[in-house]
Amino acid sequence: MVAEQIVARGIRQPTVLEALRAVPRHLFVPEDARNAAYADHPLPIGHGQTISQPYIVALMTELLELSGGEKVLEIGTGSGYQAAVLAHLGAAVYSIEIVAPLAQQARRDLERAGYAGVHLRTGDGYRGWLEEAPFDRVILTAAPREIPEPLIDQLAVGGILVAPVGEGVQDLVVVRKTEHGLERRTVEAVRFVPMTGEAERRPGAPR
Repeated sequence: MVAEQIVARGIRQPTVLEALRAVPRHLFVPEDARNAAYADHPLPIGHGQTISQPYIVALMTELLELSGGEKVLEIGTGSGYQAAVLAHLGAAVYSIEIVAPLAQQARRDLERAGYAGVHLRTGDGYRGWLEEAPFDRVILTAAPREIPEPLIDQLAVGGILVAPVGEGVQDLVVVRKTEHGLERRTVEAVRFVPMTGEAERRPGAPR
């Protein structure tokens, strides 16, 4: 998986490659899909959600520029695999999942894989995790139409946010928060499941 899907497509950070080799991806997919756990595509994990393609996990992780010890907020725990990769890299991970059964399964799978230290919450990631803010890094594994303002607010100065943004085919964007404002760049086109819990926040919609 690492050699053919990740290194071959340009991921070079040694710590990221080591984490992708070490974290047992098959433990984070349903049993009936484990024969495809290391294949080059996303897999369904139930409740309309997916575990991301290995290359995309590696790319987003590399874009976070982790050196170890960062406090990371993840929006969309899903299977727990991305959280495990972040934890393996030495991050203190705070992950929010809106779908309660997925959050419960991710907790079990993270513990089984040896990543019981990941902090999990069931709830609406749109609001972030205010009492644990600020975060050095924020990563979204589901696509909002626009980056939720609370997540920008909870990002520390000097911090990095990585997210798919838009509807349909989305832009994978990197936002760096500086003392002078936000620096934003687009990396490539991606396709993620939509971020749930914020659909009602269209202009004029009741809250």
